[in-house]
Amino acid sequence: MRFLHYYLSEINRYPLLDAAEEQHLARAYRDRGDSRAAHALVTANLRFVVKVAYGYRSYGLRMADLIQEGNIGLMKSVQKFDPDLGIRLISYAVWWIRAYIQNYVLRSWSLVKVGTTQAQRKLFFSLARTRRELDRWSSAHGADSDGNDPSKVARKLRVSPAEVREMQQRLEGRDLSLDVPVGDGGALHVDFLASGGPPQDDMVASAEERRLVAGQVGEALARLDPRERFIIEHRVMLDPPMTLKDLGEHFGFSRERARQLEIRAREKLRHALHPLAERIAWPEGAPAETAAAAPA
Repeated sequence: MRFLHYYLSEINRYPLLDAAEEQHLARAYRDRGDSRAAHALVTANLRFVVKVAYGYRSYGLRMADLIQEGNIGLMKSVQKFDPDLGIRLISYAVWWIRAYIQNYVLRSWSLVKVGTTQAQRKLFFSLARTRRELDRWSSAHGADSDGNDPSKVARKLRVSPAEVREMQQRLEGRDLSLDVPVGDGGALHVDFLASGGPPQDDMVASAEERRLVAGQVGEALARLDPRERFIIEHRVMLDPPMTLKDLGEHFGFSRERARQLEIRAREKLRHALHPLAERIAWPEGAPAETAAAAPA
């Protein structure tokens, strides 16, 4: 705050320009690129930037930052200003000043982008003012508060009530750090967020079931001979599975012989895993050997 007071006292040292002086300086900058003329135009209008910035102080941002953004808009307007238009610089510059301040407010308001369209930007900056105007009118006429009626606000702003309600929620729902403590208990906001995953007891049960299945499958595979185990690992546990033709070529016998060995291996595995299937209640009709494909 002390810095802001110092800044205001400093910019008041620069005198205002009359129309003739302003025209002379503007032409000197436009025609010759005179940087001293541009500096004089900017410094003479800094107090107007402060006045415009004060209109946006209700958005909860630092005044110094709002003024800084407005000053950038002022400098941009000096670059673009045409003295032959016959208007004062500030009449032209105020649009640039507001545009830069409004862009800063929208960027700083929330991590979630707001005001992505021209209509939304207008609604963002007009909603609070329109509600206040309706409230004053209602108070003067002894009526209920019209500022709280989305339909009446929407009608005045020429938008839909849904757009008014959505923007009101955005204005009221400021960003909040999840690391901010809640009350005096030491708990944080993040501690109260609901997890999107399954309940912890289900996760523990699933992990235990996977551990049980992996152990039983390992024991069942150990009871098979090397050929049968190879067949199960490459026909049941492999994705995509090995073809019977490739399996026969691997062992040096026919495709039909490979099929017979597969049937025998599956039957042994089904018999070995039958107690496990009953214990973990697999759906009726599900083949027990499908446990062999379960992740370890």
